Amino acid sequence: MAASELYTKFARVWIPDPEEVWRSAELLRDYKPGDKTLLLRLEEGKDLEYRLDPKTKELPHLRNPDILVGENDLTALSYLHEPAVLHNLRVRFIDSKLIYTYCGIVLVAINPYEQLPIYGEDIINAYSGQNMGDMDPHIFAVAEEAYKQMARDERNQSIIVSGESGAGKTVSAKYAMRYFATVSGSASEANVEEKVLASNPIMESIGNAKTTRNDNSSRFGKYIEIGFDKRYRIIGANMRTYLLEKSRVVFQAEEERNYHIFYQLCASAKLPEFKMLQLGAADSFHYTKQGGSPVIEGVDDAREMAHTRQACTLLGISESYQMGIFRILAGILHLGNVGFVSRDSDSCTIPPKHEPLSVFCDLMGVEYEEMCHWLCHRKLATATETYIKPISKLQATNARDALAKHIYAKLFGWIVGHVNQALHSAVKQHSFIGVLDIYGFETFEINSFEQFCINYANEKLQQQFNMHVFKLEQEEYMKEQIPWTLIDFYDNQPCINLIESKLGILDLLDEECKMPKGTDDTWAQKLYNTHLNKCALFEKPRLSNKAFIIQHFADKVEYQCEGFLEKNKDTVFEEQIQVLKSSKFKMLPELFQDDEKAISPTSATPSGRTPLSRVPSKPTKGRPGQLTKEHKKTVGHQFRNSLHLLMETLNATTPHYVRCIKPNDFKFPFTFDEKRAVQQLRACGVLETIRISAAGFPSRWTYQEFFSRYRVLMKQKDVLGDRKQTCKKVLEKLILDKDKYQFGKTKIFFRAGQVAYLEKLRADKLRAACIRIQKTIRGWLLRKKFLRMRRAAVTMQRFVRGYQARCYAKFLRRTKAATVIQKYWRMYVVRRRYKTRRAATIVLQACLRGYLARNRYHKMLREHKAVIIQKWVRGWLARTHYRRCLQAIVYLQCCFRRMMAKRELKKLKIEARSVERYKKLHIGMENKIMQLQRKVDEQNKDYKCLMEKLTSLEGTYNSETEKLRSDLERLQLSEEEAKVATGRVLSLQEELARLQKDLEQTQSEKKSIEERADRYKQETEQLVSNLKEENTLLKQEKESLNHFIMEQAKEITETMEKKLVEETKQLELDLNDERLRYQNLLNEFSRLEERYDDLREEMALMATVSKPGHKRTDSTHSSNESEYTFSSEIAETEDVPSRAEELSEKKVPLDMSLFLKLQKRVTELEQEKQVMQDELDRKEEQMLRSKAKEEERPQIRGAELEYESLKRQELESENKKLKNELNELRKSLSEKSAPEVTAPGAPAYRVLMEQLTSVSEELDVRKEEVLILRSQLVSQKEAVQPKNTMTDATILLEDVQKMKDKGEIAQAYIGLKETNRPSALDCRELNEDGELWLVYEGLKQANRLLESQLQSQKRSHENEAEALRGEIQSLKEENNRQQQLLAQNLQLPPEARIEASLQHEITRLTNENLDLMEQLEKQDKTVRKLKKQLKVFAKKIGELEVGQMENISPGQIIDEPIRPVNIPRKEKDFQGMLEYKKEDEQKLVKNLILELKPRGVAVNLIPGLPAYILFMCVRHADYLNDDQKVRSLLTSTINSIKKVLKKRGDDFETVSFWLSNTCRFLHCLKQYSGEEGFMKHNTARQNEHCLTNFDLAEYRQVLSDLAIQIYQQLVRVLENILQPMIVSGMLEHETIQGVSGVKPTGLRKRTSSIADEGTYTLDSILRQLNSFHSVMCQHGMDPELIKQVVKQMFYIVGAVTLNNLLLRKDMCSWSKGMQIRYNVSQLEEWLRDKNLMNSGAKETLEPLIQAAQLLQVKKKTDDDAEAICSMCNALTTAQIVKVLNLYTPVNEFEERVSVAFIRTIQMRLRDRKDSPQLLMDAKHIFPVTFPFNPSSLALETIQIPASLGLGFISRV
Repeated sequence: MAASELYTKFARVWIPDPEEVWRSAELLRDYKPGDKTLLLRLEEGKDLEYRLDPKTKELPHLRNPDILVGENDLTALSYLHEPAVLHNLRVRFIDSKLIYTYCGIVLVAINPYEQLPIYGEDIINAYSGQNMGDMDPHIFAVAEEAYKQMARDERNQSIIVSGESGAGKTVSAKYAMRYFATVSGSASEANVEEKVLASNPIMESIGNAKTTRNDNSSRFGKYIEIGFDKRYRIIGANMRTYLLEKSRVVFQAEEERNYHIFYQLCASAKLPEFKMLQLGAADSFHYTKQGGSPVIEGVDDAREMAHTRQACTLLGISESYQMGIFRILAGILHLGNVGFVSRDSDSCTIPPKHEPLSVFCDLMGVEYEEMCHWLCHRKLATATETYIKPISKLQATNARDALAKHIYAKLFGWIVGHVNQALHSAVKQHSFIGVLDIYGFETFEINSFEQFCINYANEKLQQQFNMHVFKLEQEEYMKEQIPWTLIDFYDNQPCINLIESKLGILDLLDEECKMPKGTDDTWAQKLYNTHLNKCALFEKPRLSNKAFIIQHFADKVEYQCEGFLEKNKDTVFEEQIQVLKSSKFKMLPELFQDDEKAISPTSATPSGRTPLSRVPSKPTKGRPGQLTKEHKKTVGHQFRNSLHLLMETLNATTPHYVRCIKPNDFKFPFTFDEKRAVQQLRACGVLETIRISAAGFPSRWTYQEFFSRYRVLMKQKDVLGDRKQTCKKVLEKLILDKDKYQFGKTKIFFRAGQVAYLEKLRADKLRAACIRIQKTIRGWLLRKKFLRMRRAAVTMQRFVRGYQARCYAKFLRRTKAATVIQKYWRMYVVRRRYKTRRAATIVLQACLRGYLARNRYHKMLREHKAVIIQKWVRGWLARTHYRRCLQAIVYLQCCFRRMMAKRELKKLKIEARSVERYKKLHIGMENKIMQLQRKVDEQNKDYKCLMEKLTSLEGTYNSETEKLRSDLERLQLSEEEAKVATGRVLSLQEELARLQKDLEQTQSEKKSIEERADRYKQETEQLVSNLKEENTLLKQEKESLNHFIMEQAKEITETMEKKLVEETKQLELDLNDERLRYQNLLNEFSRLEERYDDLREEMALMATVSKPGHKRTDSTHSSNESEYTFSSEIAETEDVPSRAEELSEKKVPLDMSLFLKLQKRVTELEQEKQVMQDELDRKEEQMLRSKAKEEERPQIRGAELEYESLKRQELESENKKLKNELNELRKSLSEKSAPEVTAPGAPAYRVLMEQLTSVSEELDVRKEEVLILRSQLVSQKEAVQPKNTMTDATILLEDVQKMKDKGEIAQAYIGLKETNRPSALDCRELNEDGELWLVYEGLKQANRLLESQLQSQKRSHENEAEALRGEIQSLKEENNRQQQLLAQNLQLPPEARIEASLQHEITRLTNENLDLMEQLEKQDKTVRKLKKQLKVFAKKIGELEVGQMENISPGQIIDEPIRPVNIPRKEKDFQGMLEYKKEDEQKLVKNLILELKPRGVAVNLIPGLPAYILFMCVRHADYLNDDQKVRSLLTSTINSIKKVLKKRGDDFETVSFWLSNTCRFLHCLKQYSGEEGFMKHNTARQNEHCLTNFDLAEYRQVLSDLAIQIYQQLVRVLENILQPMIVSGMLEHETIQGVSGVKPTGLRKRTSSIADEGTYTLDSILRQLNSFHSVMCQHGMDPELIKQVVKQMFYIVGAVTLNNLLLRKDMCSWSKGMQIRYNVSQLEEWLRDKNLMNSGAKETLEPLIQAAQLLQVKKKTDDDAEAICSMCNALTTAQIVKVLNLYTPVNEFEERVSVAFIRTIQMRLRDRKDSPQLLMDAKHIFPVTFPFNPSSLALETIQIPASLGLGFISRV
């Protein structure tokens, strides 16, 4: 493929940049061969002319397509080069927040400098068992791969973790070890995995320190071998350490710290146990204050000290040894404070009584003078003499520091040895996985001996890495049978030879150390002379003669020679060591023992380790050289040897590589520095891996994946049946250069860039197809638009023309209308003028005629008025006369009435002063006013009547006057008579004047009274109005208050309802949590039981093996039972020896708690039985004595008969008396009952009356029974002839059934027994068979019973009468209280009175309701109690009847003649019980449980048949009252079910079958328990089958726990079956073919999503679900339980699918979201088909549904973010952000999610309170419940099939 085909316009390339290392640009024109420049446009829009190198003519690197950016594996990139790798890492780290990336076999880990939630146990479980390429890159994936290869290939593994300081090596190694500890577990109870993890805090405290690059930098290398047994469980570990940085003990650079342990000690100095160490703050010690940074932000050294001590304790380091370690460390700190004073240039001294040295000597247990001397002197030995030479201050200081370093190195090695001892296991090691945590390539401004050794180690590791990568490439090509050529890769063997070969750098360094006067300068000169200009990798700096440069594989490094010799020799004076060896402190000499005696990892290595792990090694590298032979090995020599051993170990294992990258030097979270990243990528070998891969065929496709991806590039005729031939045919057409690809057996191999070319062709083809589709669609849309516009134009024309026509028609209509209007208007004007004139004429005529008429009218009116005036004047004169007479009369009446009114007014004033009178006046004021008005009207009427009378009198007077005048002349006979008449008239006139005056006075008084009345009326009306206003205000206030109260009550009600709903939900959650916790405890308990059983079997097997032929039962043997099952043994001493032996061999486990309860109950029953037996014996003795007396005095019989008759008469009279009393009491109650008593107490009164009536009826019945008995007795006395009939015991049986207590039953039994023993004399006196005497004795006994019953009833009647009296008294009190309340209410206003009465009535009704509820509860309790007593007494009566016949002695049977009786035989009626012999119990359990095949039972028999059979057996044992049989059967059943499930616990059919039967057995125990709550749905026949003797509630709890355990086991079984199907069927398989494309994969191959043979699909899952459902239905499992199982299955499917989606970047795409939604819809359709939509299973898939929707929705704008936040309410914030970060376009037409959009989502969801956990808990099991499901099947109809082999049991 020519460059011109790739470097076309718009192609994107990478160009070098000094700041960003590489920058992206876009070609603005095509490249043509020969062009010297390229015209580019940068991403920020700037145009650039890029010049090509004239020598190499190399074009810039091409950029990968966008769909390949962010790949999990760097080798999946089409263009493999440095900028592509860097960009891919940056995108994943910055945009997607993914810190892990594969690079072939290497895992690249970038330190995020932030805690991420991706290391929890749920993540570990998700990666466990998965292929490495199927999941997103993770350290757990590498660990799982190592663990899996160890188990599969039987080969030891190694995980090599390398990187710069601060890159996260230690954390990565720690997480790898945590994964092994979690996944594998330990093989013993010693918790080895915890010890392995506990070694980390110890090693970090003594080997880690803060540097400028890392707060927790490992200053040593370590290789930890984790040992496994044959079952691949951790059994132990071993640790090797390399090159401890001892110089840090005595010197720290700026902003750095010493080892953590020193600061932890100083922070804990105030602890009581550390007082003796005399420590202080870290700033007070020379060895801890040099860096000036004693505190690490966010780290509490005191707390870390506690963790370190806790880890030491866990690893078995005792407190004494811990204190010894701390003493030595404190001594080192004090040693650093020892100061020297110069005496001269060659000698020095220590001040006397120097406190730091004194403390050091005390802690170390050495002599002060001796140590003080040898710190300032040294010993020189010659051939003949030994000299002690003083040393200078500088030499003394160096010697002190060397001693401190040596002590710390020895202590470090001692601790490592003890850690290895603690991790050592006695079990033989089968294999191991090694974790190498070693320093990466380092280069600083000043590089010394430590950097030289580190880089030397990295050179060796890089060589091993290159060889391994090359080997894997070669194996892949050979496996696929493709031709391959030798790949040229960088071989760093020359550099290694330069360092370690003969006359190499290390060899010359050791030689120079042996020279007496060797210096760094002389050694540098030897290096120059030996290697300069002879080795291309060795160079000399231009400006220095004390340094050298080595060309390493990563970079050139300049080393300063200063200090090399001193660090290599690591000199310490032997005299100082000898002083320490002579210490009294026992632990200190242990540190300086000889190598063969010292505690080391080698000595801790078990003999059973593999040869690779038995290679001897030194735990402390860099041991200091001394003058003796044991100290002559230099540090370089030791390091080279240990490195060789390490490489031998790594070469013998399968390596796995983890390269840790430090993204920036400032520890900023998720900040990527391209320069630093490129340096580390070059140094750690990642780019070398890329180069090796790019040199071969880096892109690899299976034929099916290639066909699926590039099907669009093929024509229909190119598609053949064979996919391989199709791909070959297509590739030959697409890529002409055959060297660019190779065909393997199963894959196609491509050179670098070919996949990008194919992607370009695919994108072009798709783009062309899109353009064609767009063209067609746009043409169709435009044509539709044209047709729509044409139709619109025609329509517009039609409407316009119509409009014009309508306008013309309108014009014509208007013209015609105007003419008509003109015509009518003109007519209207003329007509109006005519009408006006006519109206004016009429008005003139009317006015004239009116004037004339009015004149005539006025004249007539004046004449009429004159007549009226005359009439009224004449009338007035007559009335005046009458009025005078009337006024006189009225005046008299008024005076009298005034006097009476004053009296009444006075009385009214007195009454008005009282409130009551005021109220009465107030109430009747209007009526009184009306009465007064009526009185005034009546007075007016009287006045009118008087005036009429007065007028009549005046008329008479006038007539008489006229007569007198007329007769005056005639009557002038006597003048005296005329004078008398005249005087009379005068007196009458005076009287009339006086009466008129009185009338006026009366009228004035009346007027004043009326005024006062009016004023009073006004005042009253005003008062009434005021009261009405107040009343209105009060009503308004009341209404407002009522409204407020109603609103408040409504709010309170709503609040309470909300709270109730919330509390209900919370209680439901708490209940589910508690139920889940309880079921988890049951699960853990069952696991421990299984573990206990396994251990017991192993111990039994060991005992059997150790002692063959001798079997011994462990005395501590216990069953595999729950906490409610039995754990005791049953052994009856009364049985035969063979049975005793059998029971001893078959120990039946029993529940101790239930056994104790039953034993207590048995003891109580035995005591009661003994009391009854004693009473029976006593009665028998009394009867014998009475019989003896009767034999002596037979005549007493008659007296007794008379006495009995008298007794009966007395009883009858007493009965009558009681009846009369009852009648009187009833009468008195009915008479004394007042309305207020009967009203509230009517229900209680009726109840009492009904009770009294029922009692009286019962008394009547008793009386009738007494009369019947009396008549029978008389008839028996009169009978002479003996009767041959049998005794009629019906009456006796009825009386016995009416007995209420045990005493009565016992008394009746004694009486009956006595009647069975008649004396000979009585028999002779009566009849032969003594039948009459028998009847008499029975009647006598019945009379006694009746007497006692009557007495008890009398007492009860008295009690009832007393209760009624009390009720009457209470009603009287209630009446009085009601009257008081009524009086109080009358004094209140009307509204308050109504409210008070309502409140009182509510209170009264509430109290009555409570009383009635209490009475109802008491009655219910009494009814339940009586029902239980009735059942017990009925059973005991039956037993007594049976016992009566059994108690008859054989002699009696012989003496008494037996008459033959014909008893009719009834057809046998089965009672729903099964009887079996006790010795057949094991056979029953064996045939029904242990050897039963569920499939045959489920197909041929009724569901739950074993449960029904077992319950029927339990019923029979309960019927026999055999508690031992019940206990034994239930315990055997539970144990056998557990045994079956343990044996076949992985078979779904078996577990489902016994879950169904256990639940049915549990339901049967509930249904027939006799408890009312479980008997509601029973038939009458089923209620008869209830258990009568035993309460098996505790066994129901045991069975419920067993059902829970079986359910959990069922869930585990179906989870194990479904687990392999879920990911393949729900995610990987393409249910809708062609929707999701396959992206290129790298070296880490993933599971193909194409359905191959053996690949699970969605149909596989649905078939499995159908199988589960059909099996459960066949077994008759409860529908509610089936719903819970289905809900659990769907939760597992949803959780596993979502978890894998969250951990697989390749699955997060739009097309995969569509596939998931389709698969979920298929599952929902399955639920609909099975009618399980209400099971809650669909809701468990909601997180998965929302995740699929999240993959498909738009993810651009803020509205999209809001929609996502509202839609994804079932997903946590972490899950939403994770999906968005993982979203990867499969095609170029999809767009990535921007970082800004993800930040928007995070901001919107920041207030959401949800779990920070990323993955769902796939192991979560919902708490199960077993709703009561009664059976309608009648027990008596169940038939036992012969196929079960239960012929030894029989139906009862």
